[in-house]
Amino acid sequence: MEWFEAIILGLVQGLTEFLPVSSSGHLAIGRELLGVEASGDLAFEVAVHAATVLATIVVFWKEIVRLLRGLFRFSLNDETDYILKICLSMVPVFIVGVFFKDSVEALFESMTVVGLALIVTSLLLFFSDLASGRKAPAQEKTPARNGISWLQALIVGVGQAFAVIPGLSRSGTTISTGLICGVKREAMAQFSFLMVLVPILGEAFLDVVGGDMAASSIGVLPLLLGFISAFASGLLACKAMITLVRRAKLKWFALYCALMGLFVLFFLAK
Repeated sequence: MEWFEAIILGLVQGLTEFLPVSSSGHLAIGRELLGVEASGDLAFEVAVHAATVLATIVVFWKEIVRLLRGLFRFSLNDETDYILKICLSMVPVFIVGVFFKDSVEALFESMTVVGLALIVTSLLLFFSDLASGRKAPAQEKTPARNGISWLQALIVGVGQAFAVIPGLSRSGTTISTGLICGVKREAMAQFSFLMVLVPILGEAFLDVVGGDMAASSIGVLPLLLGFISAFASGLLACKAMITLVRRAKLKWFALYCALMGLFVLFFLAK
């Protein structure tokens, strides 16, 4: 991997990790267009994912500190309730990671899967906009603690588990699933970004401990440049996405995903 390819792919990862357009799908598209081999770049994947995690921590630093302080009061307060709901949301993706990891990794070799998954992302975003526009008086009278119920947290977690498919946006799927379930936009934006921190860090840790990164042939410079570009673009995209989820419609992202999915199916699928 050349240094400029690392910068481009880092920018793609940082922007698309938070925007509801699928970072995994766009990385696959970017590699295909640049002619970068998908195999042997695990170290780069870990580096750019770590960069986006760091961007999330920077954006939500105050909220994360507040949650940790509440957790160490060792009582069932709002912070503990929120953290436990995040833990519940991680159960489905943990099951997929343990029992279906090889099957999921095989999907990354198919651009057809990426194209179809982008179209599914488009449909999810479109219908979530419709669902979030409807009023639910009964729900507003009895709001869930922290804006999200235990059942909603689990359903959003199931959405995240399916989003391991390349082309199926993680942020798009979790936010859409939450909105369809009745979670308000403000609560869903934050929950969606915080719930992914532990799974990404856990996957990176297992890759390092398992020695999978030792075989990488990518040099230090591309890794560093990829990390920096992913962090910088991720920082901007994370802040922008919070605003977009709260105020804007997701249908424009739905249109983009549909067009990109058709592009992949017609020009890149083999």
